[in-house]
This record gives sequence, C-alpha cells and structure tokens, in this order.
Amino acid sequence: MSPENFFRALADETRLRCVVLIQQQGELCVCEMSYALNLAQPKISRHLATLKAAKILQDRREGLWIFYDLHPKLPSWLMEVLQTTVAAIQESAPFCIDKKNLASMPNRP
Repeated sequence: MSPENFFRALADETRLRCVVLIQQQGELCVCEMSYALNLAQPKISRHLATLKAAKILQDRREGLWIFYDLHPKLPSWLMEVLQTTVAAIQESAPFCIDKKNLASMPNRP
C-alpha cells in the first residue's frame, strides 16, 4: 500500500473515526460503529467499503452481521502510524465520545 492511498483513505473524519475505534476495540460490526459514531448505517457501510478497498480493513460475515477489523497484512510502518495516532487523539473529541458511546451500547453482538 502506498502512503498516498493510506493517508487519502484516512483523510475523511468518518473513516478515521472508524479506524480509531477498531484500533482501540478490535473487531466491530457495522451496527456497533453506527451506534458509536451516531451515524446512519448506510453512511458507515459506504466508508467501511472505502477502507476495505484500500486494504486497511478486512471484513468477516457471520450470518446477517458483517464484522470489520484491521487488515492483517498492513505493513508495520502503517500499524505504527495508527498506534501513534490513536495514542495522541484518543482523549479528544469526537474519538473519546465514540468510545464512550460504544461502551454504553445495549445488546452488543
């Protein structure tokens, strides 16, 4: 993956929020991210498709649920960038709010 494609994919706030949440929590389904970010499911799905096409995320289907996680073949330098980014921004809005929202979600899959 080229640095240009990686940073272009994360240049959108919604996509960055999704990746940060997945980096913090691990595998999440679309409904969890929709709840945490307080955004409509189609909007979340559209952004997740972009991240999957960029090979930043991978998905896994379980019945009606689709779960997303970081792609296991991300280069180590990209993982370092993500870890450093999450450490630097996790206490600022909207990232800390997303994490709190997810923690309060009832009936998580």
